[in-house]
Amino acid sequence: MTASQSDKAARFRALHQAPGAFVIPNPWDAGSARILAGLGFQALATSSGAAAGVLGRRDGTVTREEALAHARAIVTATDLPVSADLEKGFGDAPEAAAETIRLAAGMGLVGGSIEDATGDEHKPLYDIGHAIERVLAAVQAAHALAFPFTLTARAENFLRGKPDLDDTIRRLQAFEKAGADVLFAPGLPDLAAVRAVCAAVSRPVNFMVGIRGKSFTLAELATAGVKRISLATSLYRAATSGLLDAAREVKEKGTFGYLDRSLTTPELNGFMR
Repeated sequence: MTASQSDKAARFRALHQAPGAFVIPNPWDAGSARILAGLGFQALATSSGAAAGVLGRRDGTVTREEALAHARAIVTATDLPVSADLEKGFGDAPEAAAETIRLAAGMGLVGGSIEDATGDEHKPLYDIGHAIERVLAAVQAAHALAFPFTLTARAENFLRGKPDLDDTIRRLQAFEKAGADVLFAPGLPDLAAVRAVCAAVSRPVNFMVGIRGKSFTLAELATAGVKRISLATSLYRAATSGLLDAAREVKEKGTFGYLDRSLTTPELNGFMR
C-alpha cells in the first residue's frame, strides 16, 4: 500500500468531478474490500449496517470506536479511497459530529457522511436548524484538515417514517449552503423523486441502491442526475444469502452442491495480497 491519504483524497474528489456516475460499493471487511478492488472499483465506502452485522448486532448499535476500527481495517486493505458511514456522528451535539470527522481522518478515511436522524423513534429527525448546525460543524472540521475530506450530508426522511420530498429537498439545500460536498437522501421512492432532488441542488448527489423496488439501473440514475451510487448493506446481504442457501442445503438435504457454485480457494486467493 503506497498511496498517501492526500493522493486518495484527490482521487476521490476527482471521481465526483468527472463526467457520468460512478459506483462506490460497500465492503464489510478487509477481504471483501480486496475483492472489490480486484474487480476494478475506484473507491469504497463502509456501511453501518454491514459493520454491525459483522459484530452480530443490528444497525445503530455500534460505538464510534468500533465503527472507526472497522473503517480502518478497510482503509488498510487496499490503496483505494474510502468514505465512511458515520451515522449521526455518534452524538447529538454539533461538536460530536466535528470530532467524529477529525477521528475519521485520523483513521485514513478521505470522506464520510453525517445524517440528520436522531436514533429516537419518537423524534426520528433533528429539527432542521439543529441538523444544519451539525453539518456545519462537520464541514468546518473537514475543511480544517490538511487534505480535501469529502463530507456527505444525509437527509433521512424516507428511511425514518417522514417521507416528505419537499422537506427532504429543503434539508439538502440547507446542507449544501452549510458546505457539504455531497448530498444524500436514502430511500427515495422513484426516479421522479431522484430527478427532483438532483435538480434542486448543485452539489453531487449520492443514491443508495439496496431497497427492493427502489433501486434503478446505473444508466437510469446517471440520466436522472446522480453522480455517486452506493450499495449500502446489499453486498453483505447477498453474501449472507449465499451462506444461508449453502448451510440450509447441508442441514436440510445433506448435500454439498453449493461447492459447484463457489469460488475455489485459488480463485479467492487471487484477490488477496
